[in-house]
Amino acid sequence: MVFSSLTFLCFFFPAAVILHTVFRNLKARNCILLVFSLMFYAWGEPLWVLGMIFTTAVNYACSLALSHTANTGSRKLFVFAACAISLAFLVYFKYAAFFVNSLAAMAGSDYTLTARRLPIGISFYTFQAITYTVDVYRGKSRVQKNPLLVLLYISFFPQLIAGPIVQYNDIEDRLTNRAPSAGDAYSGMVRFITGLSKKVLLANLCGEAIEMLPAVGEGQQLSFIGSWLFIVLFALQIYFDFSGYSDMGIGMGRMFGFALPENFNYPYISKSISEFWRRWHMTLGAFFRSYLYIPLGGNQVPRLRLVFNLMVVWMLTGLWHGASWNFVAWGAYYGGLIILERLLSERFLQKIPSFMRVCLTLVLVLVGWAFFYYESLAAGISHISTMFGFGSAKLIDPIAMYVLKNSAILIVISILCCLPWKTMWKKGEREIPNKLDKALKVMQPTLVSVLLLLSVLFLVGQSFNPFLYFRF
Repeated sequence: MVFSSLTFLCFFFPAAVILHTVFRNLKARNCILLVFSLMFYAWGEPLWVLGMIFTTAVNYACSLALSHTANTGSRKLFVFAACAISLAFLVYFKYAAFFVNSLAAMAGSDYTLTARRLPIGISFYTFQAITYTVDVYRGKSRVQKNPLLVLLYISFFPQLIAGPIVQYNDIEDRLTNRAPSAGDAYSGMVRFITGLSKKVLLANLCGEAIEMLPAVGEGQQLSFIGSWLFIVLFALQIYFDFSGYSDMGIGMGRMFGFALPENFNYPYISKSISEFWRRWHMTLGAFFRSYLYIPLGGNQVPRLRLVFNLMVVWMLTGLWHGASWNFVAWGAYYGGLIILERLLSERFLQKIPSFMRVCLTLVLVLVGWAFFYYESLAAGISHISTMFGFGSAKLIDPIAMYVLKNSAILIVISILCCLPWKTMWKKGEREIPNKLDKALKVMQPTLVSVLLLLSVLFLVGQSFNPFLYFRF
């Protein structure tokens, strides 16, 4: 079940909201959310919901054991056991076939191991389980003695399948002390509908346009303009797809009284690659920074070790997204760019005009999306070559021309929706933007209702409704 399905919108979510509102007792509300969360996961993974429960049980038991011992050796053993067992499931399902087949290929063997079907959301809930145990070990969070609350934290359906990745201390107090108000319900619903419209009205339509364009390996030659059109549409699709789901999750969390962390902050206006990753999938960056980069020494190390730390983090970031060489290359690509930015002096970068820095960053990000889109590293490199005039004799092909004509308005609207208009208005502090801002607040209920109606109508008529991050 996905948030942008009619089953979820018309039955599952309304039922959860109604029951959560009717029952005023916090324990009853937590039980309702836990039951709905397990039902939500079991809808798509009836068997592997047991795997999620097992991972939760392991981390609950190890954290409880941590709280009952002061022995350093025992504490390290418990936290290591929790992390090792949690990651073992992730490695088995996501990486075993990749590692075995890569080693077999290097050895010249024809042996191949068939990849297992990846349980939905395993990358997200595994990281959350680990953050709980590690934070208890570090003394950052108190141990939770109620196993059902730990399970609710890990399985909470608004953020279960796609994040944002929630650290336990983010919602620790809300599990036992929350009272959602009417204001929370309204602002949460506005955020949810905003995310739904981004997913249905923008991401899905960009995805449909991409389906019409030839890709590398499909028998039709890419043209120069076609290759750029393809990757621009994909950049818009993946942004509105993923940020739309994050908005829906954050909005639902707010309606239930939880303040889930932000996950996107207008990444396509970034002036550097480092800034882009401070704005894109922010909770994943926070996880790797807190639980890998800083323990490795962070930037408080000699320059050679800093390069090593950054490359390790980014190679693992690439592998987190998928078990294939294109994701390894994607991680290494960003690691190399960020290392280059660190080695260049800040003064040198500041000399470049802001607009040029935004344009350069956008081009580098679009190149990165070519690695990300294809499952084959060779296909990604071939697409990038075409983007820069190699490997294609055509400037534009008839299909690209057709898609460009039919998608021009969609692309313009999507680009405008990537800009932080509210922030730009506030910087101006001028009379007209302030009046417009007040007018928009008055019109907000009507605008949100129209967006909801359009989203539902599009869902009724659309058969194309994928969710890209199910791959991870």
